[in-house]
This record gives sequence, structure tokens and C-alpha cells, in this order.
Amino acid sequence: MEEKSKTTLSVETEVKLPAEKVWEYWNKPQHITMWNFASDEWHCPRAENDLRPGGKIMSRMEAKDGSMGFDYSGTYEEVKPFESIIYSLDDGRKVKIEFSPFENGTKITESFEAEGTHSLEQQRNGWQTILDNFRKYAEAQR
Repeated sequence: MEEKSKTTLSVETEVKLPAEKVWEYWNKPQHITMWNFASDEWHCPRAENDLRPGGKIMSRMEAKDGSMGFDYSGTYEEVKPFESIIYSLDDGRKVKIEFSPFENGTKITESFEAEGTHSLEQQRNGWQTILDNFRKYAEAQR
């Protein structure tokens, strides 16, 4: 049986904070619940993060009206503090996040293998919206 090649999408943003602060807001569960959703109708009521190779990441994403929700979860493969994170989602797709210094802060580039249910544009837009929520939240913490 031939395996279909996977499409990898990328989103990015620049956060006007040093990598240490970006890393904290990205990885601590009490912060993840504040920014990890794609629209104002959704929220992230729970997050767990065991940030080490072999450790698990899990965040619960739910519609605020309770009509639907899902667990976003996976296992870390590689963690380089303040530089990069690689993990596999429970469905087998890979995600890589890179944290790169730039003149005024930290650039985040998130690359992920697309799933087959939603269009590539929908997936890119959803992941970009979550990343933009992160930037807004992190910069508001100053």
C-alpha cells in the first residue's frame, strides 16, 4: 500500500518579548488556557504540559456554549529550551515550533502536517489565529 505524502503548513508571528518570556507563556498550562483557541466562541478550559522528550502535551478546546470540544494532544520528541519543540500528535502528524531571536523580540514559526478533514486554508487560518492570540496575550503580560 502506498503512503500519501503529507502536506506541511507553516504559520509565524513576531512577539516583542525575549525568548525566555515567550517560552514561559507558550509552555506553562496557566498561560496556555488564556490564548489557545481560534475564535472568541471557543476557549481552552484545561491544559497539561510535561515538556520533555517522551512527555505529553494536552489542551482541551471547547465551544463556550458546550456544543462541541476536543482534546489536542501529543508526545514530545525533542525539546531545546528557548529554541525549538518537536512533537507528534496522537493522530501521527508532526508539529515543529521554532523560536528565533530578532531585533525586537522572538519570532515563532510553527510548522504542522495538515489533516484531511479541513481545507489547507482553514487549517492555516486556524493555526495562525491561535498564534496571533498567543502574541496578543504574551505582549499584554508586560
